[in-house]
Amino acid sequence: MEKQIIKTDKAPAPIGPYNQAIKAGNTLYISGQVAIDPVTNEVKKGDVVAESHLVMQNLRAILTEAGMTFSDVVKSTIFIMDMADFAQINEVYGQYFEGNYPARETVQVAGLPKGVSVEISMIAVK
Repeated sequence: MEKQIIKTDKAPAPIGPYNQAIKAGNTLYISGQVAIDPVTNEVKKGDVVAESHLVMQNLRAILTEAGMTFSDVVKSTIFIMDMADFAQINEVYGQYFEGNYPARETVQVAGLPKGVSVEISMIAVK
């Protein structure tokens, strides 16, 4: 199966040895996205709602580059620093889907890149 690297300047460039996403056949694997503004390359942290929106916008940009939308997402993983933020993150996350939500887990972690509060990865199938 051929593997295609998906890359867009409308989402932040990787901060390590990985790609924004890989498309294998009709499946897209999106690397975890954090609240980095793709224009300024600056981290936006401090307000978990604003961070969550920026993460979802970055994910949308990658999906779009791959010819997909949130309706194609079958699996999400959400990593959060504080489970007390879950309700706010969940509210933002839900705004980007029109029903038929993907499978998902949410995990509290000890740390995330750049000191952000939330990171989300996705798998989509077209």
